[in-house]
Amino acid sequence: MGIENYGGGQTAQADVLVVTTNDVPGHQVTQVIGEVFGLTVRSRHLGSQIGAGLKSMIGGELKGLTKTLVETRNQAMERLVEQARARGANAVLMMRFDVSEAADVGTEVCAYGTAAVISKL
Repeated sequence: MGIENYGGGQTAQADVLVVTTNDVPGHQVTQVIGEVFGLTVRSRHLGSQIGAGLKSMIGGELKGLTKTLVETRNQAMERLVEQARARGANAVLMMRFDVSEAADVGTEVCAYGTAAVISKL
């Protein structure tokens, strides 16, 4: 698996900047729009469950599950950005992920933050 399977985040050309900080250096917040989130729930397929069970007996990274979680987080973040853009934001401040089990059938991933309009100083 290549490096693209283990991470995510935005490209340099993104029209909605997503940061985990309260502010953006060199910018001022001109409008706070409010909370936005992107949510997805994914189930694991039988093959990955069996493979994960076997791998857990001998140890090591569960690469199939890692790839699935990366894809899930990226999808939640894409939905977060879509929500922010639809509400007129050009930034999401204080972005965080929340991950939980969903009724024992899958994993719920929520990306959330504060939609805002920022401008250069």
